[in-house]
Amino acid sequence: MTMKVVCYGVRENEVPFFHQLNKYDFELTLIEELLTNENIETAKGMDAVLLRGNCVADRKNIQQMKEYGVTYLFTRTVGYNHIDLQAAADFDMYVARVPSYSPNAIAELSLTLAMSLLRHTAYTTNKTSKKDFTVDSVMFSKEIRNCKVGIIGTGKIGLTEAQLFKGLGAEVLGYDIYQSEEAKQVVTFVELDKLLKESDIVSLHVPYFPGKNDKMVNNEFISKMKDGAIFINTARGELQDNEAILKALRSHKLEGFATDVFANEQEIFFQKFNNGKKLDPTIQALIDLYPRVLVTPHIGSNTDEALTNMIETSFENLHEMITKGSTTNAVALPKKSQAVS
Repeated sequence: MTMKVVCYGVRENEVPFFHQLNKYDFELTLIEELLTNENIETAKGMDAVLLRGNCVADRKNIQQMKEYGVTYLFTRTVGYNHIDLQAAADFDMYVARVPSYSPNAIAELSLTLAMSLLRHTAYTTNKTSKKDFTVDSVMFSKEIRNCKVGIIGTGKIGLTEAQLFKGLGAEVLGYDIYQSEEAKQVVTFVELDKLLKESDIVSLHVPYFPGKNDKMVNNEFISKMKDGAIFINTARGELQDNEAILKALRSHKLEGFATDVFANEQEIFFQKFNNGKKLDPTIQALIDLYPRVLVTPHIGSNTDEALTNMIETSFENLHEMITKGSTTNAVALPKKSQAVS
């Protein structure tokens, strides 16, 4: 029997990848929109659902999937907080994720954003786009080899970024509770306060733990940073206090800020605000500080290598689940609620 799989959030450039990597001949339905409560009927008659981040897999949608005959609820992302795991357990769904993909994808974006702010390239090209080719004092910068770069979180992504910066000649400081031997070959591990005090660029690569490190980049955190530093966040939006960052930018405590993430970003990213709909005022104020503030709409994983990794792993997850009844990338589910057990 051919498995019917509906995939959500499939961008136009991703379509060929889905077809080329479909070595198990799944019957694919590729939908550009993210899954919402309004388009859940597109899952009708499917055996499996493949999500991307910011898709809605709440109890309402999962119950509807069950009624439609869906058995497998997978995501092609590392995180799975967009899936109601209790509901998945209650309605007998198999859940799996992609535990990792190309660390270079995120690391290269972090590096690009940092270098753009350091060398003021966005400022300069914005000026020349208006046919103003004069050179002013804003265009002056330090060379990266004369800078210290602080990497908070030296897992695969953080370590890859550290290697890239070190290759450019920067001195790289690192902070992590777990200091791997591999990372010790690249970064100089220091206490967090020392990293913040000395780093010209601080890049964040730590996981988000709800209720534990919400808004860790807050007024106190920023007050410990070097005056005129650049802060980069390509990790999770929940880790940053937007108001604190805005305040620091306005006072020039921070000279530059770039982010690929915001908390509740499904309300912002992947849509146009040209129909009278207004952004959160703090986020709007941050964007208004362009080119000192650079925002990308969660495109860190939007590369050929990362996309291939995510699709291949997702298809392997489904194949293993069908043929073996399990996959190493399964997400552990809670026990069924008493009301439905």
